[in-house]
Amino acid sequence: MSDQIKFIVDNLNKEPFKKNYNLITFDSLEPMQLLQVLNDVLAEIDPKQVVDIREEMPEQTAKRMLSLLGILKYKPPGNATDMSTFRQGLVIGSKPVIYPVLHWLLQRTSELKKRAYLARFLIKLEVPNEFLQDETVADTNKQYEELMEAFKTLHKECEQLKTSGFSTAEIRKVETVQNHQRMLKIARQLRVEKEREEFLAQQKQEQKNQLFHAVQRLQRVQNQLKSMRHAAADAKPESLMKRLEEEIKFNSYMVTEKFPKEIESKKKELHFLQKVVSEPAMDHSDLLELESKINEINTQINQLIEKKMMRNEPIEGKLSLYRQQASIISRKKEAKAEELQEAKEKLANLEREVSLKTNQTREFDGTEVLKGDEFKRYVSKLRSKSTVFKKKHQIIAEFKAEFGLLQRTEELLKQRHENIQQQLQTIEEKKGISGYSYTQEELERVSALKSEVDEMKGRTLDDMSEMVKKLNSLVSEKKSALAPVIKELRQLRQKCQELTQECDEKKSQYDSCAAGLESNRSKLEQEVRGLREECLQEESKYHYTNCMIKNLEVQLRRATDEMKAYVSSDQQEKRKAFREQYTKNIAEQENLGKKLREKQKAVRESHGPNMKQAKMWRDFEQLMECKKQCFLKQQSQTSIGQVIQEGGEDRLIL
Repeated sequence: MSDQIKFIVDNLNKEPFKKNYNLITFDSLEPMQLLQVLNDVLAEIDPKQVVDIREEMPEQTAKRMLSLLGILKYKPPGNATDMSTFRQGLVIGSKPVIYPVLHWLLQRTSELKKRAYLARFLIKLEVPNEFLQDETVADTNKQYEELMEAFKTLHKECEQLKTSGFSTAEIRKVETVQNHQRMLKIARQLRVEKEREEFLAQQKQEQKNQLFHAVQRLQRVQNQLKSMRHAAADAKPESLMKRLEEEIKFNSYMVTEKFPKEIESKKKELHFLQKVVSEPAMDHSDLLELESKINEINTQINQLIEKKMMRNEPIEGKLSLYRQQASIISRKKEAKAEELQEAKEKLANLEREVSLKTNQTREFDGTEVLKGDEFKRYVSKLRSKSTVFKKKHQIIAEFKAEFGLLQRTEELLKQRHENIQQQLQTIEEKKGISGYSYTQEELERVSALKSEVDEMKGRTLDDMSEMVKKLNSLVSEKKSALAPVIKELRQLRQKCQELTQECDEKKSQYDSCAAGLESNRSKLEQEVRGLREECLQEESKYHYTNCMIKNLEVQLRRATDEMKAYVSSDQQEKRKAFREQYTKNIAEQENLGKKLREKQKAVRESHGPNMKQAKMWRDFEQLMECKKQCFLKQQSQTSIGQVIQEGGEDRLIL
């Protein structure tokens, strides 16, 4: 793909396009710009294609390009399904579709120019057989086909004369030489062998390039193999075991601690959500009742906390510290595990990005990114190539200097020739025959031209007379051959008119019969549609009544079971009855309410003394804090006094 793009860019930068692209700018072209480039190349092949595609509909552009590519006999790769993708890609300006087309066009531009020129004269117009029945149209079409064949033959002769490279006079001179046919045959074989030699040289160069790329690819693979072996040799078993142990510890922690906790929390959340979903819909009164219950439970929790603080158990305090430390460590461990997991995911993403970038560079340039020793070898190759380039540049400079010398000698020789001509003219003037040499040369040249023109005139007149005779004979032969065919054609025209009349009558009968059948069919379809709707309504009613009957049967069965359980003398059966269960639940709730009321009464009675005791405890805490501050202040003052006293004694000693 990269070689293809390079070839396209190099040819677009040459005459007659002069686009001034490089690989990056060409690859970054928009679809409309790429279509315009393709249109410019097609316009170079066929001047009728000079169009600004911005002023043309996309469907017209695609149709025009496809028709020209069909004339040029371009075969897109793939099968019939790929043809639709090819057309779609040509409409939207897809790079995988347009790049091969540009490569194919730029490879054979001169050949395609000739094909497009010939297509204007050799594409045959298909005339329907109905129009060819007319004699004038048939004669015109016949004349058109004959002219087309004559153009083919003349074009072939013209191309042969162009490629021969000899004038008529030279050819006639060659005909006088002995064994000229053998010499021409040998020359033709020599030309074929030279073309074959060029083709083989091109194949040899392509194979050399392929071999060079294969050697480079082999070197890269060998370097990768060496690096992998080096990494495997440097890896010690202790480091590998240590790494594996760390991975095992991390995975075991994730499996035994982190994931079970997450699963348990998700299960609790799911259970809570299922419980919320299973409960019936709640109104405003239910919400107020729940809020009151929550407030009561919060007050109970606060009271229990106060009681616990009053007990002031030291063992619980120590355990709470350890629990707090353990919870902090577990949180840190979870955080580190999450960080490690995120780092692993980030590493995997970065590795994927690196692989994508390497694939992109390989697709763009056809080579991989060089590393280490490969880059050094590449630099050394560049240096060797730079030395070769300098030598070649020096040789070119020497050739340029030699060219300058030769050009100067040519100028000197021209000046000398002019001087000799002037001397010759002066000598002719002295002798009285001025202009003799010039007139002699002109006479010789004019006589040669006159003889060539006379030969051309005679040959063209003979050719034209022979062509006219041939054309007249062909016309007479064709007329004699077409006379019986025209008679048969007239009879067939009469039969065709009779058959068309009969066909029109049958068609009118068929249309009337079809209209009647169509009206009957529409009526029957309406009746069937109405009956189907009634059937569907009756089926829905039937299913609804069945469902209602089943619901009533279930309710009746429940009522009979309840009556049997309530009437039966067995106590276990009575307990199964809904009435007994509801009365039991009501009694339990009443007992619970009685206990809660008693508890509330006890709390209300002990609330005042408890609040006084709490206030006394806070006052006691403030008093102890005040004593603590006074004690600390007294200690600081005594230490300052001792320092001052020690400083005074030091001064007295001095």
